[in-house]
Amino acid sequence: EEPMRDHTKLKAFGLADRLVLETYNVTRRFPEEERFGLCSQMRRAAVSIGTNIVEAAARPSQGEYLRLLSVAYSSAKELQYEISIAARLNYLDPDAEKDLSRHALETSKALWALIAAIRRAGSR
Repeated sequence: EEPMRDHTKLKAFGLADRLVLETYNVTRRFPEEERFGLCSQMRRAAVSIGTNIVEAAARPSQGEYLRLLSVAYSSAKELQYEISIAARLNYLDPDAEKDLSRHALETSKALWALIAAIRRAGSR
């Protein structure tokens, strides 16, 4: 029997899905020597956000669900830092940096709100 949770209905998943595509698009313009460095690191962090949300939704236990959502949140915070590094190295133009940072922040806030709501519901 399939678990009850549908990751596609989560706002955090929709934001994470958009964020990964945007991350891939902006990192295409990174210098060639960064392909296996910061570019790869940012892409892995971005993919990890959505992947962990999907995996979390598929887990039957509330504890596992929360743990994997927390991993997704950590990846979103990691990506925010990596975006700031890329911007300071001038790999991102100011507009791309602003948009990507805003989307990463929005995604992490949505994840945090989801985690907090689940914790509140569990403590009732």
